[in-house]
Amino acid sequence: MLLYTHPICLQHLPGPGHPEAPERLATVLEAIDGAFPQLHWTQAQRADRDSLRLAHSAEMIEQVLLSPPPAFRRIDADTAMSQHSAEAALRAVGAMIEAIDQVIDGQDRRAFCAVRPPGHHATAVQAMGFCLFNAVAIGALHALRRRGLQRVAVVDFDVHHGNGTQDILWNEAGAFYLSSHQAPLYPGTGLGSEHGGAGKVLNLELPEGADGSFVRRAYTEHLLPALDQFEPELILVSAGFDAHRLDPLAGLNLQAADYAWITAELVQIANRHAQGRIVSILEGGYSLTALNESSVAHLGELLRD
Repeated sequence: MLLYTHPICLQHLPGPGHPEAPERLATVLEAIDGAFPQLHWTQAQRADRDSLRLAHSAEMIEQVLLSPPPAFRRIDADTAMSQHSAEAALRAVGAMIEAIDQVIDGQDRRAFCAVRPPGHHATAVQAMGFCLFNAVAIGALHALRRRGLQRVAVVDFDVHHGNGTQDILWNEAGAFYLSSHQAPLYPGTGLGSEHGGAGKVLNLELPEGADGSFVRRAYTEHLLPALDQFEPELILVSAGFDAHRLDPLAGLNLQAADYAWITAELVQIANRHAQGRIVSILEGGYSLTALNESSVAHLGELLRD
C-alpha cells in the first residue's frame, strides 16, 4: 500500500472558522498512523504546469498560482487561499500523479493520497467549493493520455456531487465518472439524467436521510454493475467521508462500516479487471470523528488482500 501526503497540505488556511480546516487532514494522518503503524508515508512531489493543463485552462491555473497572498485571498464565497495554498494544491495533484505512476508500474496495487485542499468541485475553468485544482480528474487524464490506459473509472462517494470532475471528463471517451451524492445539495448538479458526452457518466442521487442499507442497495443495483461492465483498467476514488451520519454539512446517515463495504466492492471489481489497481484521494468530510473512523475503514479494505 502506497501512502502520499505532504506537510504543506496542513498549511493551507482558508480562513477562520472554515470547515475545510487543517485539523481534517491531521486527524486522518493520525488515525492511519495509529491503525496501520507498519505503513510508511511518501512526501508528494509538486505537479508541473503541463499536468495542470491536462484539465484546467491557462487562465484558471494563473488565478490559483498568483503570487502568494500575505494573509488570504478569496476566490468565491466558499473558497479562499492563504500563503501556502497554491503549493498545497500542487502537492495534492503531484501525489495523485505519482501514485498512479507507481501503481501502473507495479510498485503496489493500491495507493491513498492524504492531501488537501480537495479537488472534485474544481472545473476546467473555475476553482470553487473549497477546491483549487482537480487532482482526480488530472489523474484520470494522465493515466489515459500519458500512460496509455484505455479505460479509467472515477468513483466519487463524497456526499456532494463532483461537478468539476464530471465537467472535465464529460467528453473523455476512455473515462467513466460514477458519483453517489445527496440530492438536492450543493452544488446542485449530478442529476440521474446526466449521461456524459463521449465519455460515460452515472449519477446516483441519494435522498436526505438515506442510510447504509439504502446506499448499499443502490450501489448493488446500479453503480457496481455499471462499473463492472465498463471493465476499468484503473479505479480512482474521490474519497469524501461527508455522507457519514455525524457530518455537519449534509444529511445522509452512513457509518464507517458502509465505507468499508463500498471499498470492498470496488476492490473486487479492481481485482477482476484492473489488476487490483486503485488510487484513492481524500476529498470532503467535516466531522473529525467520522474522518477518523471512515479513513481507517477505507484503508483497511484497500489493504485486506
